[in-house]
Amino acid sequence: MESRSRFEVAAAAAATAACIAFVLSLALGLRREATLEVANAPTASVVEETGEMRGRVEVRNASGRAGLARAATDQLRSGGFDVVFFGNAGASEGDSSVVIDRIGRDDVARAAAQHLGITRVRTARDSTLFLDATIIIGKDWPPKSERAVAGKESWGARIKRWVSPGS
Repeated sequence: MESRSRFEVAAAAAATAACIAFVLSLALGLRREATLEVANAPTASVVEETGEMRGRVEVRNASGRAGLARAATDQLRSGGFDVVFFGNAGASEGDSSVVIDRIGRDDVARAAAQHLGITRVRTARDSTLFLDATIIIGKDWPPKSERAVAGKESWGARIKRWVSPGS
């Protein structure tokens, strides 16, 4: 009777070990697939002059002047960029504007910088943001050539642009 008990205990231990191994392999396999999906996820690419989405970007205003993030967002959206967030940045972000590549391919960042007249582009990969680029608007934006034009927009034109963003 005692040998049968040892056999049952050994069989139960083996079955438990097999179940644990199966669950672990399933969990690790699913985790690996999720990692591969994120790594192989298609990223937006720059599409020249077609009006298609050029990339997913965020715009942050570090200039201390109200409305620049909105103005840059409108300019980028009219150029085919998908602006997924705009708002304020910390004052410590700097005085000069910069576009930060977030995916390790700077084509979207360079296209956004060119579209806004920003000369500084750098790479700081961050896969948790689900963005192609971050645009930090500094005190030097808009470029001097655009400042005169930007200052002459009437309040009526601004309200119309906000009410009908597609026009």
